[in-house]
Amino acid sequence: MLGLLCRGCLSRAQSRPSRSFSSLPRKMTRWNSQESCNADAPQENPRVLITGGLGQLGVGLAQMLRNQYGPESVILSDIKKPPAHVYTSGPFVYADVLDYKHLRELIINNRITWLVHYSALLSAVGEANVALARKINITGLHNVLDLALENCLRLFVPSTIGAFGPSSPRDPAPDLCVQRPRTIYGVSKVHGELMGEYLHHKYGLDFRCLRYPGVISVNTPPGGGTTDYAVQIFHDALSTGHHECYLRPDTRLPMMHISDCHRATVEFMQTPECQLSLRTYNIAAMSFTPEELAQEIRKHLPHLKVTYNPDSVRQTIADSWPVRFDDSNARRDWGWAPAFGLEELVEDMLRCVRDKRTREGFPVS
Repeated sequence: MLGLLCRGCLSRAQSRPSRSFSSLPRKMTRWNSQESCNADAPQENPRVLITGGLGQLGVGLAQMLRNQYGPESVILSDIKKPPAHVYTSGPFVYADVLDYKHLRELIINNRITWLVHYSALLSAVGEANVALARKINITGLHNVLDLALENCLRLFVPSTIGAFGPSSPRDPAPDLCVQRPRTIYGVSKVHGELMGEYLHHKYGLDFRCLRYPGVISVNTPPGGGTTDYAVQIFHDALSTGHHECYLRPDTRLPMMHISDCHRATVEFMQTPECQLSLRTYNIAAMSFTPEELAQEIRKHLPHLKVTYNPDSVRQTIADSWPVRFDDSNARRDWGWAPAFGLEELVEDMLRCVRDKRTREGFPVS
């Protein structure tokens, strides 16, 4: 019979792990059944593989982890050619999440212990190409779930504000409630949450998931998400002085500065499993509307003009999402607390966008 290797097991399977968890013959021992909450216990540094690493989140997370564990400890991967600074900052490899065999080779050859799965098509882009979103967001997810089981990995898969739907509580949305999203992006994220929780309870998979709010960053251009207006507005404010927003001015959504997002992810991954009461947590920092964001920017750039031309697809998506997140469980279980509010976010983004445009030779108003 085929079996899986796992920490805490009394014996090891002698044959190669099964490709699919659906054929596992027995329940796995909990991976961390012998884990202690003793902070003084020696811990080996993780070896991390990040999929979809050239999106909004991967490069920054890789840098934060490399600062803690060393430059060779994190392998960034994607299917796109990275910029030069990514090549020089640490290991980068080509990896397609739909290529199971190649992913497996990467994990085994590099002795990976943590897998961060960022590969996904975002909300608006996914609605424009449902078939591709289903393939990347669901088939790719099942590949990494299988690999995490086979290789006893600590697996992080982000979820999203989009995992909620119009029938969910919106103000605030708790960790556990009705979830009926109406986008393929949201459906795939709920699927991921439930599959990860199921495999944790049945086989002991160390699955961890955070529901990210809208993440605001200067590092990458907007990538097709419904909350991306909150990134584009800073570029427009410092270039043309005019931003056309695709949401109504009163559309309130949860948001977060990218440095808070990275820090939450790292702290969550470092938390001993015995402290976690859930496998999926909300995390929150602030909640604002496009008009409130524009007003805060005008404190620094009074000339900013914002017009509103709601896009029916993105507005419908936003209207189905929570207004605020309840993240009290994350604050209680592993000490989550944001550092950036709206005022701090605007000051930092204006400074970073101005510096970026200056370095690249673009005019700044």
